[in-house]
Amino acid sequence: MAVGKNKRLSKGKKGTKKKIVDPFTKKDWYDIKAPALFTNRNVGKTLVTRSSGTRIASDHVKGRVVPVSLADLNKDEDQAYRVMRLRIEDVQGRDCLTNFHGMDITTDKLRSLVRKWQTLIEAHVDVKTTDGYLLRMFCIAFTKKRQNQIKKTCYAKSSQVRQIRKKMFDIMTREATTCDLKDLVAKFIPNTIGKQIEKECQGIYPLRDVLIRKVKILKAPKFDAMKLMEIHAESAAPKDTGKKVDRPASSIDAQPAAAKPVGDTTA
Repeated sequence: MAVGKNKRLSKGKKGTKKKIVDPFTKKDWYDIKAPALFTNRNVGKTLVTRSSGTRIASDHVKGRVVPVSLADLNKDEDQAYRVMRLRIEDVQGRDCLTNFHGMDITTDKLRSLVRKWQTLIEAHVDVKTTDGYLLRMFCIAFTKKRQNQIKKTCYAKSSQVRQIRKKMFDIMTREATTCDLKDLVAKFIPNTIGKQIEKECQGIYPLRDVLIRKVKILKAPKFDAMKLMEIHAESAAPKDTGKKVDRPASSIDAQPAAAKPVGDTTA
C-alpha cells in the first residue's frame, strides 16, 4: 500500500483522549456572612473560579442571591416557614458581606393556612424606605369565627374586605416609609406589621394568620460601603455586663439585728 494514499499513517493514534482536569482544582470557597441583625452570621459557603488574568473572582461572587431559612439564621425552629433572600454586596478577603434582598414564606405553610368556609384577603403595596429602597410588600389574611359563633362559615362582605384591604395599605405604608431597611427587616422577623393589622381590623371583622407573605426589592440605591459595614458591624466586643461577685460572709454577719416591737421585754 502506498504511503501517500494512507492519510492515517502521519496522524498518529486515532482516539487519543485529552487529559481530564478536575474543574474543582481551579475553584475557591468563600464564606457568606449574614447582617448583624441575625443571630447566626455564618450562612454557608459559595464556590467561585479562582482569579486568572483579567478575570477577578470577587466580581463573579457579587450579585449572587442566597435563600436562607430564618430558622437557621435565628436558631428558632418556629420561624422555619420564613425564607430570607440575602444578596452578596461586597467581598472582603474570603468573606462575602450580604444585605437583605427579599423575603418569602414556604409553600407548605401557605397551603396549610388556606381552608374552607372563610375569606382570604390579599393586598400589595409599593413603598420607599427612608434610605431609598423601593419595595413591594404582599400581605395575606384570613377571616375567623367570632367568639361563641355557631354559624359554620365566616365569610366577610365585599365592603368589609375593601375596608380591611385599605387598612393593610395604610399600615404597610406607614410602617415602611418611616424607617430604613434595617429597621424594617427587624419588623418582619417577629411579624410586627401583621399583628398591627390584625389588631386594627378587629372592629371590621376578626382576622387570623395575618402575615407579610412576600417582600421584593424593586429598586436599590447606589452601593454604599459605609452603610454595608454598619449593617455588618459585629458586636464582636461582648457587652460589659459585669461579673458575679460572691458576697463576703463578714458583711452578712455585720447586718444590724431586726428592731424589737415596742413593749417586748423578752431577752
